[in-house]
Amino acid sequence: MTEIVPARAVLLDMDGTLVDSTAVVERLWLAWAEPHGLDPATVLSVVHGRQGHQSMAIMLPERDHAVNLLENERMLATEASDVDGVVEIRGAGDLLRALAEVPHAIVTSANVPLMNARMGEAGLTVPQLVVTAESVSASKPDPEGFLLGAKLLGVDPADCVVFEDSGAGIQAAHAAGMRVIGIGAHAAAHAPEYQVADLTQVSVRAGADGGFELVVE
Repeated sequence: MTEIVPARAVLLDMDGTLVDSTAVVERLWLAWAEPHGLDPATVLSVVHGRQGHQSMAIMLPERDHAVNLLENERMLATEASDVDGVVEIRGAGDLLRALAEVPHAIVTSANVPLMNARMGEAGLTVPQLVVTAESVSASKPDPEGFLLGAKLLGVDPADCVVFEDSGAGIQAAHAAGMRVIGIGAHAAAHAPEYQVADLTQVSVRAGADGGFELVVE
């Protein structure tokens, strides 16, 4: 069933939403977790959508957070240099081109080098406005990143639509008072307002009163 979603701005997560980085994320995080004796299923249930130091704090709650911050910097550098298997989510390039003339931004838990590396490997153009790990003090599921994106675009949060795949990201968007288009089957478990398998199911058209509409097939 086709649904029409009015909007004045779009905020897009990156990993799992614009680029499929699952292979490299899971490979590197499972390698990190092995010396700690962590259950692989637990690791994979935690790391998606969050900044790395927060994931570490959840999995190793007794560890000094300064160690998490240091290891996260190393992890980010490793991730930025290892893009083997990173590909575009179907329809991402077309959607970014369709959004070129309307307010939009990436809101990602990655830092700038990692964002550029993965977007570049997937052949995607980075939007002019981005909110990255360097931009915020709190990681998703905190709404800070999405609220900052709306502020920078000059759009009320209620008029923003978020594209997200992870539970942490969808929770952050809802906490910011925004509607969510969930990307991929796993997003459905976190109650997005709309759900698509990939971005080929979304198009953009002009709307009323200076806004635009997302057509969700």
